[in-house]
Amino acid sequence: MMSTSNLHVDRDLDLSNAGRGVWLVKVPKYIANKWEKAPGNIEVGKLKISKNPGQKAQVSLTLSESVLCLKEPGEENIPRDHRLDVSTVTRQTLGIFSHITPSNSDSVVPETEKLSMEGRIVQKLECRPYADSCYMKLKVETIRKASVPVRQVQQLDRIVQNFKPVSDHKHNIEYEEKKKAEGKKARDDKDSVLEMLFAAFEKHQYYNIRDLVKITRQPIVYLKEILKEVCNYNLRNPHKNMWELKPEYRHYKEPEPAPASSDD
Repeated sequence: MMSTSNLHVDRDLDLSNAGRGVWLVKVPKYIANKWEKAPGNIEVGKLKISKNPGQKAQVSLTLSESVLCLKEPGEENIPRDHRLDVSTVTRQTLGIFSHITPSNSDSVVPETEKLSMEGRIVQKLECRPYADSCYMKLKVETIRKASVPVRQVQQLDRIVQNFKPVSDHKHNIEYEEKKKAEGKKARDDKDSVLEMLFAAFEKHQYYNIRDLVKITRQPIVYLKEILKEVCNYNLRNPHKNMWELKPEYRHYKEPEPAPASSDD
């Protein structure tokens, strides 16, 4: 039975902004990287929408100077001006959701998680740079960096201590040597094997096959042939998968029944 802590907990969804139309904008990676580095209190760009009678609205994006200055040493400049190609969402229903988790769980009045629908996507916009000299330089640098091999040959002027791969590990080698030293298990005479088995079963009533192989030091196939003649293999608990002598070969005494009490 599942515990109640693993069950899904229903939460309220704030739909107050469900009717608001929003844009889904795809921007180039270099713009996304700049925006991720930008602090939250600066202007990152300006959006301009131009509407001419009888024509489709023209949308453009101009990045702010503060964003353009967020660059690493040796990094190429990125384009300032971009156009946004607009497409209307017709055959899909897409939405924007937000999930706010409580920041302080130790407060006197505990905060709760808040799930909200921020709006419905009505248009998709794809941000594209103009093919000017600045963008061409950025593209050339991007292609150059992508063509640089990850691994390079380097000439060393001193010996470097390094762990080289080995064909086999030490414990594997020791195991193989021990196995060769012991040699292949040879079949002993059947009567000798039976004597070892009877001596073992005088100590314990039940054995598994691994223990019997260690005791007799016989090949497992040969040992099973002999066991089938003088032993029974248990298929049920409490001695499942264990061998015991057949009744006619047992030398230990069976437990005697308790004497019946007589009423005088």
